[in-house]
Amino acid sequence: MSRAPALTSFRRIVIKVGSSLLVDHDAGSLKRAWLASLAEDIASLHKGSRDVLVVSSGAIALARATLKLPRGALKLEEAQAAAAIGQIALARSWSESLHAHDIATAQVLLTLGDTEERRRYLNARSTVDKLLEWHTVPVINENDTVATSEIRYGDNDRLAARVATMMSADLLVLLSDIDGLYDKPPVAGNGAQLIPVVPRITAEIESMAGASGSELSRGGMVTKIEAGKIATTAGTHMVIASGRVMNPLRAIIDGGPCTWFLTPANPVTARKKWIAGSLEPRGAVHIDAGAVKALQLGKSLLPAGVVKVDGTFSRGDAVILRGPDGHEVGRGLIAYDADDAAKIKGRSSHDVQSILGFAGRTEIIHRDDLVMGGK
Repeated sequence: MSRAPALTSFRRIVIKVGSSLLVDHDAGSLKRAWLASLAEDIASLHKGSRDVLVVSSGAIALARATLKLPRGALKLEEAQAAAAIGQIALARSWSESLHAHDIATAQVLLTLGDTEERRRYLNARSTVDKLLEWHTVPVINENDTVATSEIRYGDNDRLAARVATMMSADLLVLLSDIDGLYDKPPVAGNGAQLIPVVPRITAEIESMAGASGSELSRGGMVTKIEAGKIATTAGTHMVIASGRVMNPLRAIIDGGPCTWFLTPANPVTARKKWIAGSLEPRGAVHIDAGAVKALQLGKSLLPAGVVKVDGTFSRGDAVILRGPDGHEVGRGLIAYDADDAAKIKGRSSHDVQSILGFAGRTEIIHRDDLVMGGK
């Protein structure tokens, strides 16, 4: 059987925390001692030069507790208003908990569209990249205050998986009401067995997922398995572990019960494969010999290296890169619309604002959005 990896071996980790772990609905309050213990775990990883991101549910649950809202489903406008109230409390709680360890936090509100539509995807990725460069811990939540479809409590499992793949994280941690995947719903006396390692998500594994048992978190094992499929396909390992214990990340490190979902790939190669083979190119960017050499050395493509722009494309689209001889040398996700790219070709990055009237990206194609090798 495959062996479980060590949590401390990963360099970029996304941690998903559900509503029922953060909020004691009966007491009408945040579980401060538990959050402090998790913050201690995060600080330990963070100080080890790891990038840590948090995807946190809990805004609506906190508002329910604050406003003494009745149990049961809320109307859409009620859920949106509750999210607006609870989001402030949620962000403050995370900020205070991590500030105790001298860690700055940032609030990022996303929707699934921000991780799926390529133009918005590039914006979100660039923002979170900068936050990580500044050595902060981004705390991410779905932007429930403007949701146009029914808000689902705790349905951040898939959002967390998409954040992990967007940011090329090598590990996604789902802290849950349950300590992992069982071969059947774990009911007292039925002999259900925890599965410690899942080398690959098969139909048999999917059939083991049961319904959620938590009032505040409706995602359940089904959405966790779906998150696992998203993550592992993109080269990100995933682990499901109990958040019902103090210092839950330390518990994983110490060998506590959990389920690891493994992937044979890694985030960088999976992302490059996606760019190279899964996206239809919308145009072409011709570059000079100096730019070709720079890209081969792992640099980003700057406007100065661009000679000509062909096609009609939008920011975030895939384009072909062609060298001086016209042959394809690579592909990438472009940071400018075709018209704007044509205006700044051959110019210094410092001139972009004066030419376009706005401060765009320094790079026309960032190295993280680029794969070299012609077809």
